[in-house]
Amino acid sequence: MFNLKYFDSVKKGLAKTSSLLKRGVFGMFSHASEFGEEEIENLEKVLIESDIGVDFSLAFIESLRNNKRLRTTNDVKEFLKACLMKEFLECERNLFSNGKPGVILFIGINGSGKTTSISKVCTYLQNQGKKIMLAAGDTFRAAAIEQISIWAERLNAPLVKHKMGADPAAVAHDACESAKAKDYDYVLIDSAGRLHNQISLMEELKKIVRVTKSRVGEDCLEILLVIDGNAGQNSFVQAQKFKETVGINGIIITKLDGTAKGGIIVSIEKELKIPIKFIGVGEQQEDLIPFSPELFVEALLKFD
Repeated sequence: MFNLKYFDSVKKGLAKTSSLLKRGVFGMFSHASEFGEEEIENLEKVLIESDIGVDFSLAFIESLRNNKRLRTTNDVKEFLKACLMKEFLECERNLFSNGKPGVILFIGINGSGKTTSISKVCTYLQNQGKKIMLAAGDTFRAAAIEQISIWAERLNAPLVKHKMGADPAAVAHDACESAKAKDYDYVLIDSAGRLHNQISLMEELKKIVRVTKSRVGEDCLEILLVIDGNAGQNSFVQAQKFKETVGINGIIITKLDGTAKGGIIVSIEKELKIPIKFIGVGEQQEDLIPFSPELFVEALLKFD
């Protein structure tokens, strides 16, 4: 069972997507006691607009056509809920805890919310009593180093940083060594935003991963891809390329409160076979929520 304390936050964050789906589901019975082809096509359009995925939408609609037992709005909603749950991986979604320090490398394109996500994951882990160290791995921009420095001060977390233009792999190296020496539980490493087709920057990312693994071991490194929920289907290409280049252990989807395309969660996990670990549903530190398929589906289809 999902954690009820997160339910209201997730429901509020998914309000735009939920409202879109509500329109489609309730429209099934707006004119008659049984739905016809017009209502089915409208629901199909709504599902696709929410970015749940064309394949899922078409398969669901076909199942709907063949299911003669669905007589009420609630029947359709429960059927959709059951079908959505089948799309998610059955897997462990907790952050790695294979040894000390655990190292989490945050990667993604510019503007996806990496540094803010680092601050929120730091808060999440600190609330569990963990000792956290931060690393300013985005050495391309002085503003990036300044931003994570501000967060480190607010969160009372030590920060390993070098001057702008330094080798980010060296930052990762020094952070790992410092965390080992001082018995920290986790190191959270920021990285510069990069597109999947920027070859030199992707090679740099490989080096960060290689150096980090040499310091703490492969089992202690977790790579999280941060995706802007507003990007919709554009997220797929970048995620696939990052997966091919350095491997990805999990995904954080941010800014879901600002989009009606929250269905992207379903299609990303189904297509990429990578577990979603956190979703961002607001601006507060507590608004980065550990992902639960059950909680997500319940909140998405809570039409009241």
